[in-house]
Amino acid sequence: MEKQTDEKPGAYARRRAHFAILLFALLAVGLFVWNPADLYLWIKALHVIAVISWMAGLFYMPRLFIYHTDAEPGSMQSETFKVMERRLLKVIMNPAMMLTWIFGLYLAWSVYGFQGGWLHAKIGLVVLLTAVHVFFSRAARAFERDENRRPARYWRFMNEAPTLLMIAIVILVVVKPF
Repeated sequence: MEKQTDEKPGAYARRRAHFAILLFALLAVGLFVWNPADLYLWIKALHVIAVISWMAGLFYMPRLFIYHTDAEPGSMQSETFKVMERRLLKVIMNPAMMLTWIFGLYLAWSVYGFQGGWLHAKIGLVVLLTAVHVFFSRAARAFERDENRRPARYWRFMNEAPTLLMIAIVILVVVKPF
C-alpha cells in the first residue's frame, strides 16, 4: 500500500504544482493578449488568489510546527509532519509568495506608480510577511533535521504573526488612511 509520505506521491504533487503555476502564468499572458483593457482586473484577481494561497500556508505552517514539537524525533508521526511541512512550503507557499510579489509589484507600478504612503507602508508590511515566511522556511529545515529547540507555546505565539500583519495590510489596502 502506497503512503502519502512515499516519494512517488511527492513527485506527483510537485509536477501538479509546477503545472498549476505554468497554467497560472499562461492564463495571465492569455488574458493580456485576449483583452488588454481588462488586464488590470485580471491581474488584481490573480494577485488576490495568490495572496489567499500564501496566507493559508502561513496560517497552517506554525500549526504543523505545534503538533510536530509533540512528536518523538524519528517517529512515523514526526516523519509525516516533515513531509507535510516540506510540501506545504514547496508546493503552495513558495509559489504563492512569488506570484503575490510579481502581481503586487505590477499593480503598484502600473496603477499607483509606487506613490502613496499607504502603499509604502503596505509594501513594508509585505516585506515583514516575507521575513516571517523565510523564518518558517528555516524552521521547517530545522524540523527536517530534528533540530527544533522551540516549544509548542512559542509556535502558538508565532502563529499570530501572519494574522496581525494580514490585518494591517488589509486595512491599508481598503482604507488607504494616508
